[in-house]
Amino acid sequence: MSILTWAVALIITAIAASVQGTVGVGFAMVSVPLLSLVHPSLAPVPQLLIVLPLTVTMAWRERKAMDLHGFWWLIGGRVPGAFLGVGLLAIATQQTLDIFIALTVLGAVTVIARGVHIKRTPATKVAAGIGSGTTGVVASIGGPPVALVYSSEDSDTIRSTLAAVFTIGALTSITFRYASGNITWDDVRVALVLFPAVVAGYLVSGVLKERVDKSQVRTGILIVSGVAAVALLLRAVVS
Repeated sequence: MSILTWAVALIITAIAASVQGTVGVGFAMVSVPLLSLVHPSLAPVPQLLIVLPLTVTMAWRERKAMDLHGFWWLIGGRVPGAFLGVGLLAIATQQTLDIFIALTVLGAVTVIARGVHIKRTPATKVAAGIGSGTTGVVASIGGPPVALVYSSEDSDTIRSTLAAVFTIGALTSITFRYASGNITWDDVRVALVLFPAVVAGYLVSGVLKERVDKSQVRTGILIVSGVAAVALLLRAVVS
């Protein structure tokens, strides 16, 4: 790859990391589609490797605000959701799944944007975990279901809780990919080159998060979730 390609990749990665660090979601949604267009070897496995230290650091940074009770309900739903995703992959086409997930997320974004708040109960948290596990497997986008449930929460609680959930999700995905031989040394090398951009984006988010309030974080979640859904629809149409 040329120096220009690497430069573009580093910029995209830094922007994606700053979005994640500020809003709580967005790293994979921003980086994977764009980097796949820049060069096929840049995504999606390298993002899986470099998002892990990002989410761990985010969870630790605001650990005092983390919803630990909700975290366990979310994880409890994410595991069966992952199995559901595997089952769906066996019986449905990727195009059908992309369309279904995109329309579901857009529907949720529309409802919440109109002022309807999802009450956070054990049932809704488990449901969000199931949705996150399912969409994470079939579309590599597991953030919106969990983020939408927490959209009305305090900003630091959103970031820390989502970071903890995404850490478990990333660890699980890395383990399964490594066990099945789907992580190469090329992926590791790309991840190492892009990692400094993650650090830069995280440091920028440390400044930005102090300048955004609860309503702005909520708006950011809706925008990022909506963009992710539209990207899935476009992928379904193009494929």
